[in-house]
Amino acid sequence: MRPDLMPLSRAQRLALTATSFLFLVIATMALGPLIAGSGWWWLCAFIAAGTLFSGFGLRSIRTPPSLVPVLELVVLLLLLTLLFGGGTSVALIVPTAETFETFGELMAGAQRTIEQQSVPAIPVPPLTFALAVGIGLLAVVVDILVQTARMPALAAAPALVPILIPGFIIEAGAELPTLVLTAAAYLLLLRVDVRVRRRARLAAGEEGDQAATVIAPKRVPIVSTLGASLGLAAVGLLAASVLAASTPSVSTSLLLGSPSQGTLFARGVSPFIDLGRDLRRPEPLPAFHYLARDGDRPYFTLLTLDRFEGEVWSPTQTAVDGDNTVDQMPRPDGLSSAVETSQHPIDVVVDEVRTTWLPVPYPTARIEGLEGSWFWDDGALTVRSVDTNTGGQSYRVTRLDVEPTPQQLRNADRDLDDELASFLALPEEMPAIIAETAVALTASASPYDAAVAIQAYLRGAEFDYSTEAPVEDGYDGGGFDVIARFLETKAGYCVHFASTMAVLARESGIPSRISIGYTQGSPTDQRVDGVQRIEVDSHDLHAWPELYFEGVGWVPFEPTPGRGTVPGYSRPGAGEEGAPPLASAPPTGPGSTGRPDVDPDGGLAGQVADPVATATQLWIRSGVVALAVAVLLLLPALFRLSQRRARIRRIRRDERPADAAWDELAATALDLGAGGNGGETPREFAARLAEREAFDDARARAAIVRLRDAVERERYGPAGGGTAGAAASGSLVDDLATARAALLADAVGAERARALLMPHSLVDGVRRVLGGRARAGA
Repeated sequence: MRPDLMPLSRAQRLALTATSFLFLVIATMALGPLIAGSGWWWLCAFIAAGTLFSGFGLRSIRTPPSLVPVLELVVLLLLLTLLFGGGTSVALIVPTAETFETFGELMAGAQRTIEQQSVPAIPVPPLTFALAVGIGLLAVVVDILVQTARMPALAAAPALVPILIPGFIIEAGAELPTLVLTAAAYLLLLRVDVRVRRRARLAAGEEGDQAATVIAPKRVPIVSTLGASLGLAAVGLLAASVLAASTPSVSTSLLLGSPSQGTLFARGVSPFIDLGRDLRRPEPLPAFHYLARDGDRPYFTLLTLDRFEGEVWSPTQTAVDGDNTVDQMPRPDGLSSAVETSQHPIDVVVDEVRTTWLPVPYPTARIEGLEGSWFWDDGALTVRSVDTNTGGQSYRVTRLDVEPTPQQLRNADRDLDDELASFLALPEEMPAIIAETAVALTASASPYDAAVAIQAYLRGAEFDYSTEAPVEDGYDGGGFDVIARFLETKAGYCVHFASTMAVLARESGIPSRISIGYTQGSPTDQRVDGVQRIEVDSHDLHAWPELYFEGVGWVPFEPTPGRGTVPGYSRPGAGEEGAPPLASAPPTGPGSTGRPDVDPDGGLAGQVADPVATATQLWIRSGVVALAVAVLLLLPALFRLSQRRARIRRIRRDERPADAAWDELAATALDLGAGGNGGETPREFAARLAEREAFDDARARAAIVRLRDAVERERYGPAGGGTAGAAASGSLVDDLATARAALLADAVGAERARALLMPHSLVDGVRRVLGGRARAGA
């Protein structure tokens, strides 16, 4: 790469670096609507500053220009190692092989968190790592365009990356104030470049290098560029406004991944239909196994459904709260200190189930040993991840065992907080059989006695467990029409029993919700440190209702006959004199019901994701991104090719052909770093080109001489004395091709690549509009 014809001082380099940094970090603010908090932005600012100002430092010590971008990438790697390498590095900044393995895991986690999180996303380490890598690479590209290639106008291309991303994810796109500030920072960068370049030209003129015949004033007048800058500012701000209003949202495109299991139910799709498909599978799929030292056999909750809109049950849509880490979970809602509780550790090892919802007992006090970022949801205390899934996880969950007495449940306060109103909501119009059944079962009963009566009724001899009857008779699901049909037919599987009890409870004034997850599983003969191993598979999938009692909180019930375990407090007559002890009955059959999975079309059973399908989707998304980047990078080359063809057409049409040929030759030289910036007469320029090694060839030397003579006759000769005629125009085209070929042959590979991808001549018009060209004349 040839030395800059107009070398800049350190102060000028610093000014360009500072404005480049300002432009990039302001553009990064466009990601604000997508990511919670501001810590991620300060991290990006730190990475951008380290990368850009390291380039300034390298140029200050006269590092060869071709090495500066490479060394900036090295600085970026050191910064990433310092921030994300942890104990895998040497002296905190020197990466090792283990560091690169960590980086690979972080990038894989970043892809998962992009697919799984909703906005605003929690800035978990994989996501912040991806942001740091991205901003660092953009900083290197901006520095190359502004400092090395000296084409700051093209710096808008990398800045468009963070500007456009919000438009692909949210409907509103980037915020208008951010677009306005970015446009203003871009104009500031162009203006600083203009003033720096003009001062550099003036300084070079004083020394006699590239001196013009007429020297411009030593002072750079502000007025000369103010009007053009204001005009361009108005155009830029108008374009920013249009961009903010028109950028489309394609959040469900292959570019960003298909909808994940984290939003499956939020889209209104009932989990119960998929659950029925899972229950009818002949062979169970392993899910996980666990060791419970105190003999615990709890249910494991994945997801809680609390919204009933008549046709479907769904969870309340809430964004993940980054403060809700699982190392310490809160006491469950409504639980008073009067209720006896105890804590029991359970070690869980996931086998094949893959989901972003973690199987945990309700309630749980804390969870240890998880890989990735996991957070609990308010109220339900369900646990989900934003950057990984349950695959291969091994963790210890400390279960909070709540042991209410029947009397505590019976004496629960009936005055409920307004916050519980949503757990009582029912459609205005329901089949009459639902209200009639609720009245018949719960008339004049306390909420607790009503709940016990509903459970006993559904577990009675009149009802049968069947996974086939709802499908055969066409009433599968959990809506109120399905519940009415179920109460008439009296045959269904766990989702019908759970949804029916939840609706009957709401009709009786008891807040209710539905949990889906797993029953206790099946004990094995294997023991680890004297503790029995329990296996859980897809036959243990289950759904059950939870009812709310003030002072106790959410309490599970088991209305499905022959499935799961009936809690002792929920048996008829529990706590009364002569009643059987409150021991839980052992499960009488394989547990069955639902849980969400990565693939909404594959049912809810825990399946291993198809690696071929996953790889195909990854390649498709990567291909789309690569194509978009390639088109963006090739745009300058396409514009330059279009400009060259337009000039050749001018030559063939005999429209000032010599001038068109000479402009194209000068543009080619400028792209290759061989001058041609207008500071020389045609004769001086031709003489300097003729001294280059490639023009030792007689044919090339003759071509440059003929081009020079033609443009001088056309520019300075008498009117009508220029070149004319088809034969002469064809000769000019041939001479131009010969001279261009010589220039290209004389350039090294890096110069030819720069001329193709970042043609310097393209921005000459922009500089001319901004007053960037020194008023040199002949």
